[in-house]
Formats: sequence, C-alpha cells, structure tokens
Amino acid sequence: MAAKLIPLPAKSLPPLFLSSLPRSMLSGFPSPSSIRCKISNFAAPARPGLTSKSKLDEEKEELSWESYNNLIQAHCTSGSIDKSIDLLGQMEAQGMYPSILSYSCMIDVLGCHGRTLEADAIFQEMKWLGLRPSQRDYNFLLKGFLRKGQLLLSDKLLVEMSEGGIERDRETYILLLDAYVHGGRLEDTWWVLGEMKKRKFRLDSSVYSKMVRIYRDNGMWKKAMNLVMEMQEKGIVPYRRFYNDLIDTFGKYGEIDEALKVFDKMLSQGVKPDIMTWNSLIRWHCKAGDLKRALGFFSKMQEEGLYPDPKIFLNIVSRLGEQGKWDEIRNIFESMKCRGFGKSGIIYAIIVDIYGQYKSFQDCRKCISALKAEGLQLSASVFCVLANAYAQQGSCEQTIEVLRLMEEEGIEPNLIMLNLLINAFGIAGRYKEAVAIFEQIKETGISPDVITYTTLMKAFNRARKYDQVPIIYKQMEFAGCTPDRKAREILQNALIALEQRRGRIVS
Repeated sequence: MAAKLIPLPAKSLPPLFLSSLPRSMLSGFPSPSSIRCKISNFAAPARPGLTSKSKLDEEKEELSWESYNNLIQAHCTSGSIDKSIDLLGQMEAQGMYPSILSYSCMIDVLGCHGRTLEADAIFQEMKWLGLRPSQRDYNFLLKGFLRKGQLLLSDKLLVEMSEGGIERDRETYILLLDAYVHGGRLEDTWWVLGEMKKRKFRLDSSVYSKMVRIYRDNGMWKKAMNLVMEMQEKGIVPYRRFYNDLIDTFGKYGEIDEALKVFDKMLSQGVKPDIMTWNSLIRWHCKAGDLKRALGFFSKMQEEGLYPDPKIFLNIVSRLGEQGKWDEIRNIFESMKCRGFGKSGIIYAIIVDIYGQYKSFQDCRKCISALKAEGLQLSASVFCVLANAYAQQGSCEQTIEVLRLMEEEGIEPNLIMLNLLINAFGIAGRYKEAVAIFEQIKETGISPDVITYTTLMKAFNRARKYDQVPIIYKQMEFAGCTPDRKAREILQNALIALEQRRGRIVS
C-alpha cells in the first residue's frame, strides 16, 4: 500500500504558534466583498491624535476631485498607501470616485506591499464603475499576485486578459519569467522564453541572467555557458547582474576556479563588482572550506566601502563558530566597527551574539528593540535574517516570535519567512509542526516553491520518516516545480535508507 502524507489536525499545533499566525492563515482569505467593505469603512472619522473631526470635515469640503486624486497619487508615490485608502474612503463618502490613474497607483502599491486582496478589490471596483483596466493595470495586479506566490490567481488573471482582448506585452512575460525562475519552474520558464522569441520581444542581458539562475538551480551549469555564447553571437553586452549570476552558478556546483575566471573577466571588461558579486565569492569559498580566501574577499569588499548581506555575514560567523573561533568573530566585528559601517551594523552585532558566547540577543524582542534604538528601518528581509539565525540554531520558539513581531510591525509574512519556519522545526526534529506550516501555506493560496518542498523533505529525513520524502517529491513535480539537485539528493538518500530498513526487516 502506498504511503500517505501524515495528516495533522490544526489543534495539534502549539498554542504559541497558532496565536502568532495571521488570521488569514487560520481561516483562509477573506472574500473580495469583505475587503471592499473594509475599504469603504475608511470614510470613518480620523484616528485620534492625527486630526480633529471638525478639521477633517473642513478638508472634505475644501478638497476638489482633482485635489483628492493628486493627494492619492502623491501618497502612493511616497509609499503611504493607508493615507491613499483613507482619501478613497472620503471621496466615496461624498459620492466621488478616483480617476483611473489613481486606481492604478493604488493597485500597484498595494500589490508591492503584498496586500493583494485589497489590490484585487480596487481592481474589481474599477470594472464595476465602467472603467476599462489597461494593460498596465493588469500587469500591476499580476505582479502583486506573482510576488506573493499566488499562481492560481495569476493564471485566472491571464485568462481574463485573453478573454478581454488585452494583449500580453513584454512586461507581462518578464513578470512571469521572474516568478517561474524564482519558483524553480523550469518548463514554465522555457515556455515563457519561447513565447518571447515567437513574439519577437527583445531579449537582453537581464533575460539571459534569469535563464542562468534557473539552470543554476537545476544543475544545468553547462547550459549556462551556452547562453554566454548565444549572447556573444547576438552582440548582447552582459550586465553586471549576468556576471554575478554566472559566478553564483559556478560557485554552487563547486567550480570555484571557473567562478574566479568569470570574476577576472568582469574586472577586465571594466564592470565594477557590487555587493552581490562579493557575497557570492564569500559564500561559495566558505562552502568550499576555503575560509582564508573568503575572509580575503571580505576585506576587499570593506575596502570598497561595502558590507556583506547579513545572511553572508551569518555564513562567515557560522563557519568560524563551527571551529570555535569566537574571538576571531568578535575581532572581525570590531574591525568592521572601526571602519564606520552604517546602521545595518547592529544586525551584524545581533548575529554575532546569537552565534557567539555573549548571549546578549538570545531574546528576539531585545534584537528588535536594539534595531529600533539604532533607527534601522525594519523590513521583511531584516526579519528573515533574524529568523534564519534562530532557525539554524534550532530555536523554534524564537523563530516563531520573530514572525509574531513581524506581524506587529504590519509586515505580512512572506514565503521566505514561512520556509524558514519549516526549516527551524525540521532542525529541531519537530516534523509535525513543519507539516502544519506547509499545509497552512497551501491553504492561504500561496504556491510552495522548490525551497518549501526541499525543506520539508529534509525535515522528514531528519525525523527518519523516509517514506514521506517520495510523497513530497511527487507533490513538487505535480505542482509544476522542477526538483533541483538538492531535492534529488534528499530523495536518493531517503530511498537508500528505506531499502536498508527493508533489508534489515527481511533478515
């Protein structure tokens, strides 16, 4: 009999975790109509402390239709989307509706902030008012869906575009290419590239760079070299991002010498390395065990006035920590401090303390307080870095607490963050909670990516639930994600373990 995926009722989750999840993860997404009502309710009086009711009423009387639209667009440009929605509510309360440009701006900014339900509600309102969304409006909403991994909603929108006679332009295909490459969907990526060639859309260095990344993630680094020759034949000049992706590809597959050749070629062409270049060189030299050269690149990077992504610094700290070189970790940090790096330095201090012997930031709330005290702008990436540091330590409760703090700051958890939670539970041997996160991701309408499936497979391997690994692998293939080399290795290890187990039972 075929093995079945282990069922896990929601009530088996720890109370702390359930309370930290967004409500939409527990009960599914609210309906578009409820979102529409929510938007309309913004016509209510202003919040205390911002302005008095009488002043607000005065502003309502004084503002013209043009003024409302100008303010909505200005707030969208500055990223103050809530102020734009407040103004939308005020307009509707007076029987007015924004211009199509104002609607477009709100859809774009809401999508960029991951608030796709509200973006979709405003999009539907446009159509209800008889305004015909343009190609750009569809692309704005598509971008929001794809960024959040809502591939089913994206597919429905593409069908609606076709039925409405809206042509897909180059931007549409670039958005799809980005999403499919990020999600590890090799066949879908090939389809997009084929469509772009068929429609004679321009293929530049950025398109080829994306293709390098999908080949990198699927173990096809030799195909990446073919892209270099294709670019040369077409006279396409590689951008810095292309060189960076090529270096990263060679590094990932242990071809360090080839990566250094690309780096030298990059320098000879007058292309200046950026933070991504240095990060890749440091990361893969760390993985290859050449810590001395990795630290050399780290020093050169600082001489250029650049500082590594906190995740890369975490890599260096982790390697030194494994060797028990805590004093060297502290010396590196003090050296960076003397060079005068900016506010992001507090993140490095926190990572050092999480990994070191000093125990200053073992409580993530103290981490966040320290970041705020330094005036650092909190973002999803900052929370992900901290969550990753705790996850690699197997500190599940602190990883969950980072998620809760993230929500308190009004930042929606993204797929990266949820993948880190799966990893934290997997490292701690709590595979049931890892499965629960996986199921919650699917229930919210977010499409798991290759990393999600691979991380869950690792969790089952750690828990010696080897029979579950092939099931997850099949689910990954069925979902349209192309298994990468790591996924294939995990599957192979699980199958070997199963064979050994069966052999012991027979004997």
